Amino acid sequence: MSRTFLLATAAALAIAPSAVAQTKEVQEVVVTAAPYAVTLDSATTSVDILKRDELDQAPAGGLGDVLAGVAGVRSSAFGPGASRPVIRGLSGPRVLVLSNGLGQVDASALSPDHAVATDPQEAERIEVLRGPSALAYGGSAIGGVVNIIDDRIADAPLAGVQGRLLASGSSVDDGWQTSGALRAGVGNWVLSLDGVRRKTEDYEVPTAPESRRMTESEGEAWGGPVSGKVENTFTDLKVYGAGVSYVGDRGYLGLSVKRTETDYGVPGHAHEHDHAHDGEDEHDEAEEAAVAIDLKQTRYDLRGEYRIDLGPFETVRFAGGYADYTHKELEDDEIGTQFSSEGWEGRLELIQPNRNGWQGALGFQALKRDFEAVGEEAFVPPTKTTEFGVFTLQRYDQDRWGMEGGLRLETRKLESPGEERDFTAISGSLGGFIRPADGWFFALSGSRTERAPSQEELFADGPHPATRAYERGDADLDAEVSYSLDLTGHYGAGAWDVDAHVFAAKYEGFIDLRPTGDEDEDSHLPIHQFVQTDATFYGAELEGSYRLWEDGARSFRLEASADYVHGKTDLGPPARIPPWSVAGRGVFEGGWWTGRLEVRRVGGQNRVAEFELPTDGYTMLNASLAFRPLKDRDFRVFVEGRNLTDVEAREHASFLKDIAPLPGRNVRVGMGYRF
Repeated sequence: MSRTFLLATAAALAIAPSAVAQTKEVQEVVVTAAPYAVTLDSATTSVDILKRDELDQAPAGGLGDVLAGVAGVRSSAFGPGASRPVIRGLSGPRVLVLSNGLGQVDASALSPDHAVATDPQEAERIEVLRGPSALAYGGSAIGGVVNIIDDRIADAPLAGVQGRLLASGSSVDDGWQTSGALRAGVGNWVLSLDGVRRKTEDYEVPTAPESRRMTESEGEAWGGPVSGKVENTFTDLKVYGAGVSYVGDRGYLGLSVKRTETDYGVPGHAHEHDHAHDGEDEHDEAEEAAVAIDLKQTRYDLRGEYRIDLGPFETVRFAGGYADYTHKELEDDEIGTQFSSEGWEGRLELIQPNRNGWQGALGFQALKRDFEAVGEEAFVPPTKTTEFGVFTLQRYDQDRWGMEGGLRLETRKLESPGEERDFTAISGSLGGFIRPADGWFFALSGSRTERAPSQEELFADGPHPATRAYERGDADLDAEVSYSLDLTGHYGAGAWDVDAHVFAAKYEGFIDLRPTGDEDEDSHLPIHQFVQTDATFYGAELEGSYRLWEDGARSFRLEASADYVHGKTDLGPPARIPPWSVAGRGVFEGGWWTGRLEVRRVGGQNRVAEFELPTDGYTMLNASLAFRPLKDRDFRVFVEGRNLTDVEAREHASFLKDIAPLPGRNVRVGMGYRF
């Protein structure tokens, strides 16, 4: 099928959120967009919200895998243990992953084989903002923001006890998962406990793990479509958390603690070393044991809000987090490389009251992080990062029309042995919107965003097997600047709910990792250099639903989604740009049961960078049934099938696409209960 036909079909179906995203609710407030209230149907840029019900039935895996069905979002798919979101073709240091509005203080943005230190099953909701739409969070949000929001610190009083439980098992990896949370209110105090436990084995695939293209490019015979397993894709995760908060008449104050422990395999990451022949000078390369990662983090958070009467402000809101993170890369249970990250981040926001449609906020942010890597893969030297930011966001809404804008000034200092860089970045945005008729909303927003280079872009100098390259940074890199436009349209009335976005971004000084054509003598890896060039990205996302039939508690609706992104630089196409995708779904609500059937088509990608191979498209069939068999409607049993036709599917955005296809046919059965 042609791209034009598929996108037109999606539009005709009034397209909607895919895999795990839900139909948008009119009055849903986007917490991440601004310190003041902005409803989902009034957001001027692309936003999706995944709530607890969707997360219960989301894939058991990392953050990227859970979000991969949202329009405009893909997964880095570096095995089930490590997956980050790829937003509009951008990833790594350009996509900011937050925990309750604060940074992770982990090493996940440094390398695709490093896991995010917060699991999706900890969340009560996850908010995804595409593009540079969260000015309050700085240059690291230049590509988008993912905010994982939990309930450890209560901001409202609670009478009695409430909680949730979830348990499920999956066939493709012989895996199981449990999670739960408990909250209890005693007077003004609210106590909380939560935990996640997940264990999976190597997952099955319907074909030889190595792709035909890679095998033939190496001059070997392809193994054919013979089912097997992707080795070293096991996971073993434990997360425990607790919180306490005091909720009074004028605000709240709370403290939480969380411990994350996860062990996971890294597919295709076996190390190679030189071994001498007996008495000879020649060497051959012998592959050693596969690599596993042992990740641990302890995190403390303080958060509160107090309603005041201080000049133009009515509320002060503050949050702070401290985390101590380590992960060890193990070979035969021996430590090959150890990464550590210790640091804190704080935010203070002064919020203005709504005065005749005008609302706003003034905010301050500070962070400090110490990073160190020791061992054979320590390709980035020890680095201290210090950042300060001040920002303001303002919105004027007069029902039929309005404007919003923001301004942020930030400084970042990166110190490494023998090198030190300071950056001052100024970012701003301005937009306008109209509501020409009931149910209609249109917005046009523009922004200028600066991003200071990351530590690896500046200081890297060493072999990095995860990317199969010897990476060299450039300590003289300048800040990356983007100029972007977003055109947004919402329509929600009667049986229809449509959300459409068209975007374009032009980058000056786009930082890209490019091959030099040379090879490192010791590691025998091709040398890649971080360089700056100009780049342009543009594309579109479309989501929506149409309710065909409704009779009391029963209904049937059509949902669909589509996305497309195109990237180019002065040096050629950027690497790992996702191809277009389109998905359609039928959803039947039968009162005590719900059924979903989804067909998702992902296109092939032939427009590739010089060091990557093309990727074939695929069509995937997914289905699910959820039952509420008891009088207690809070008890639910579900069965879900993914990739039911057992097709070969490779995620072009992944470094591992040619050696680790996505999992084959999977049946997942589970139950959930709220009380």
